[in-house]
Amino acid sequence: MARHSARDVRSENRFEVLHALFDLGPSSRQELARHTGLSQATVTTLAGEFLAEDVLRIAAVERKRVGRPYERLTINPDRGRIIGVDVAETYVDATVYDLALGVLGRHEVALDEDQNDQAYVVDGIAAAIGTALAASGTGRERIVGVGVSMPGHVQHDCGVSVFAPNWNWHDVRIEELLAGRLELPLYVDNPLKAAILAEMWFGAGRVVDSMAVVNIGTGAGAGIALEGTLVRGATNNAGEWGHTLLALDGRPCRCGRQGCVEAYVGAPGLETTLAEIDPSHPALGQPGQRDFVATLAVGLAAGDPVLRELLRRTGRHLAAALGDLVNLLNVPTVTLTGWLPKALAEWLLPAVREELPHHVLPGSLPGLTVDISEVPGNAVSLGMAAFTLEQFLNRLGLASPAGTRPQPVG
Repeated sequence: MARHSARDVRSENRFEVLHALFDLGPSSRQELARHTGLSQATVTTLAGEFLAEDVLRIAAVERKRVGRPYERLTINPDRGRIIGVDVAETYVDATVYDLALGVLGRHEVALDEDQNDQAYVVDGIAAAIGTALAASGTGRERIVGVGVSMPGHVQHDCGVSVFAPNWNWHDVRIEELLAGRLELPLYVDNPLKAAILAEMWFGAGRVVDSMAVVNIGTGAGAGIALEGTLVRGATNNAGEWGHTLLALDGRPCRCGRQGCVEAYVGAPGLETTLAEIDPSHPALGQPGQRDFVATLAVGLAAGDPVLRELLRRTGRHLAAALGDLVNLLNVPTVTLTGWLPKALAEWLLPAVREELPHHVLPGSLPGLTVDISEVPGNAVSLGMAAFTLEQFLNRLGLASPAGTRPQPVG
């Protein structure tokens, strides 16, 4: 393992100051020093660098009855604009943020889940970004970066979609395709990494340093943080929990294997389960996955017994798969995110919690929590915006490793 250089440590300190401002809001240098555990001299030096680049600004000057006045610092939201983009098999969600990651505008474009042409997907991304910019009143000259999350295995260091099973993509140079179309600074990554980063910055990860965020939609996967560090794996493919084995010789999965978790808890998996229970159920006639899940929510609210059985079985499948994840990683916190669990939370969460103790080892069960993520808005878009903020600071010479979170002090 490479040793940390003085520059690495300095970058980590910069990140601690920035992250403290996201946590605390406008703060004095003394408050930042207490929150981060850094010396006041270090905080003063780093704050000076941020101020010089206009990344921070003075929010207020406050005077005490005795002593010198002190300044409250805050992230300068007007330093630039960032676009976070969540690309899934059924939609593209583009959100425009200010530099403090406040939402300025958003637009979603539906994608035909049966289309896999590269030009079609790029067109959808460009359309979503263009409309989101118009909604936010932002000119392209103000954009300091665009972060795009692509489904499947992504090499974030070279912008390549290595494998997207639903589209049958292999080694697609998606960053190059988008760069030619958008002509803006780009960063491409995987939604699992974006979701866990958003959770670490703005969700449950603010109070725990080890957790998993489980993202479910068409497919399923897990973003992982251990001891405050985002887990990428050797090739950025860590977290493909949706392609771990739930049932030996089970249902075929779109990855080419059989019995994967995704084949039981993703939207197509729920359709398959419902067809096993009642092949003539009217919910099976919906035109798309999100229409199908919306119909489930309506039927569940009305007390449909067939759909209640569907959620019972799905809760059992998900609890068994989460049990394996918890037993392997010993994380105390799991959050569920994505359009599917959010739509079905009222029924899915109780079913999972009831079943989970049957699948988690006694040593990992005490204190274990499973909840719906409380990260505001689209967690993947927000995480991609945070990654893109890191890239922008790097170009300014203020690199900050967004894949780590400072440890709680005290």
